[in-house]
Amino acid sequence: MNKLPLIIKREYIAKVRNKSFVVMTFLSPFLMVGMILLIAYLTQLNDNDKKVIGVLNDSGYFANEFVTSEATSYINFRDISLAAAKDSTLSLGFYGLIYLPDEPDLEQVAQRAFFYSKDAPSATILDKLENSITGRLRQERLREMGLSPKEYAEMDRSYNINIETFDGNQNIKGINEIKAIIGGAFGYLIMMFIIIYGGFVMRSVIEEKTSRIIEVIISSVKPFHLMMGKIIGTSLAGITQFAIWIVSGAILLFIGLAIFDIDPASLTKGGGMAPGMANGANVDVDALTQNIQLYAQEIFDLPIFAMLFFFIVYFVLGYLIYSSIYAAIGAAVDNETDTQQFIFPVILPLMLAIYVGFFSVFSNPNGPIAVAFSLFPLTSPIVMLMRLPWGIGEGGVPVWQLITSILILIGTFIGIVWVAAKIYRVGILMYGKKPSYKELYKWLKYSS
Repeated sequence: MNKLPLIIKREYIAKVRNKSFVVMTFLSPFLMVGMILLIAYLTQLNDNDKKVIGVLNDSGYFANEFVTSEATSYINFRDISLAAAKDSTLSLGFYGLIYLPDEPDLEQVAQRAFFYSKDAPSATILDKLENSITGRLRQERLREMGLSPKEYAEMDRSYNINIETFDGNQNIKGINEIKAIIGGAFGYLIMMFIIIYGGFVMRSVIEEKTSRIIEVIISSVKPFHLMMGKIIGTSLAGITQFAIWIVSGAILLFIGLAIFDIDPASLTKGGGMAPGMANGANVDVDALTQNIQLYAQEIFDLPIFAMLFFFIVYFVLGYLIYSSIYAAIGAAVDNETDTQQFIFPVILPLMLAIYVGFFSVFSNPNGPIAVAFSLFPLTSPIVMLMRLPWGIGEGGVPVWQLITSILILIGTFIGIVWVAAKIYRVGILMYGKKPSYKELYKWLKYSS
């Protein structure tokens, strides 16, 4: 057993000194930050590209409905024909032309209104135009029923139901979605780490096996120790690389935003809009400020330290389970091409955990599907982390489910390591034969 630290050290040093590892460690943050800055810049550029729409209003209605905003400008044409307005719109490079014909009543004007554009118009633009016309129609219909403009404005005022917990704490709409996104981000990190660095373990085993170096190593080291040394050494190298990415990426992102004068809000722009802001509705500034404060308070109230602690726990256990499988696959084959028949069944539970887990947790974090997937060992490292933002204990993840999930993971790790070690012990010295699942089962029955 005293040789295990030497194997871990050897694997770690061999990995971090690898040229491709060093290049990607320092190049990846530049690529990722560059992509983020490019997206932010293009988003900011797209927002500055104001669409200009011509308005030919031959009717006696819609005098104040088309109001210039940050994204759209309206230019009125007067005393010209429709054909001349079309020609002017094209020659001036406007986005389109809204035409309101001369009809005896508002209903007929709305029915015969047209929007002309060179290409198929944006659904967002059409929604704004249709909402403007619909609002004017509603106002006219209510006026005919005897409603004054003031009464109409009061009737059209939006309503948001008050939300509160049984304990008397004020709640806010959309916080569950934010929690699901935060938990999903943690789960996604684990999935990506397992796939990337589990593949490193598999390729490392294949390289040593095909170069016949393993025949020398195996004469002085037990296969189990060699397998665990590779898993732990590669994982430590991966953690080192991951830490460098996070620190250097954060520094580069901060510098990039400052150099290119990019508004950080453009990174998340459009991700969520406060109630009442859509379609140019009036916004209660005080209410909006209060909502922002409530959202910030809810995020600060998340069990951040518990989530970070269990992220490490589930990451370590999940990675050990999957990397053991990757090591066994690497020992069973002679080249990376032969791994394809074994890789998909390994990745499938991870994909299932992300998609099924996300949708089940999104709608009901304590529902039967979410609970089942957070206990099943091949999906629990991801799904349980998605549930943790709701807290631990009352109202969140029950303590017994958390403990049971971890115990099942530990038991599964012991079982999979035992199975992987038997496959590794036989397969590591097998050459020139493409194994099948039936062949792997036979290897499990070989005695030590």
